[in-house]
Amino acid sequence: MTDRAPRRELERTRDGAGPGADEAGAALGAEGTGDRLRAAILALARARGSESSICPSDAAKAVADDWRRLLPQARDVARELARRGDVVLTQRDQLLDPDGEWRGPIRIRAPRSADG
Repeated sequence: MTDRAPRRELERTRDGAGPGADEAGAALGAEGTGDRLRAAILALARARGSESSICPSDAAKAVADDWRRLLPQARDVARELARRGDVVLTQRDQLLDPDGEWRGPIRIRAPRSADG
């Protein structure tokens, strides 16, 4: 069974024209998996704000039915976005260094300044 909730969340974000709407549109229509993952991570994180977070699998599920194969790429894209300051990575409510060595489940959220 395919979890379509993240894709529906992207569609609602795009249609609502609020935070993350432009990125949601790109995630739903961009060419290239990397570009779609990048846009999906930004859209979902911005739409949820800095007090909530997403999992890399949310972005992968939003762009592909066979999302499991995209998890390593989604984590790499999240690292790249965190290096640029576009998102914050956490694990067990602790900030992660995007260049550090870590493993296990992570969460992605908008930086606090993105809410403002």
